[in-house]
Amino acid sequence: MSDNKMGAKKHQPRGLEIVYEDREIIVVDKISGLLSMGTDRDKQHCAHFLLNAYVKKGNPKSRERVFIVHRLDRDTSGLLVFAKSEKAKFFLQQNWADFRKKYVAVLGGKLNDKEGIIESYLAENKMFKVYSTKNKAMGKFAKTGYRVLKESEKYSLVEIDLFTGRKNQIRVHFAEKGHPVAGDKVYGLADKAVKRLMLHSCSLTIKHPVTQKEMTFETGIPACFNALMSAKDSKSKS
Repeated sequence: MSDNKMGAKKHQPRGLEIVYEDREIIVVDKISGLLSMGTDRDKQHCAHFLLNAYVKKGNPKSRERVFIVHRLDRDTSGLLVFAKSEKAKFFLQQNWADFRKKYVAVLGGKLNDKEGIIESYLAENKMFKVYSTKNKAMGKFAKTGYRVLKESEKYSLVEIDLFTGRKNQIRVHFAEKGHPVAGDKVYGLADKAVKRLMLHSCSLTIKHPVTQKEMTFETGIPACFNALMSAKDSKSKS
């Protein structure tokens, strides 16, 4: 499936599984805990830096590089697309709103409505925390669709359609409904039983920047999500 996958195994980036690669794009499955792009404090422990090293294949003089198209939160795992040229990056970013993005998440508690759409205007305070506001001038419109796949005593496994891609959108929308994403220490409650943020980008449908062909990439539901859904803990409180 990949043009270069076989020849670059020794340069495989840690924390990233290459799902697809050709001359224009590279699609990876990112682990939870890895930044999409570097910060002033940490420029190297991120998907962007690791993939730049990967496409250079050990040659520091190589002109090969990758371009950031979109991001996932550090603690969110799943599918990330990078472009291999500025032209491809521009096309993907210009059309990003039209592409289909699906996530899976484990939420705290049981939702009354097993399927629905959440809409609000999201703003950010001085502490960089996102919240919904009724002031349309202050916030950006955000729309999240969801469907409950499975329930346990304490949690719900949901499939999410991300219609808009605002910062922390999924986490804020469900936290404000009273069902925060499990493991969310910012918008929810810390739970010793949950080792990571239970949010995963599981499906992405895009148009290829050169062929214009529609392409869908998918990953399975992480094993830890199913394990948490199956865990029996009668003493825990939701």
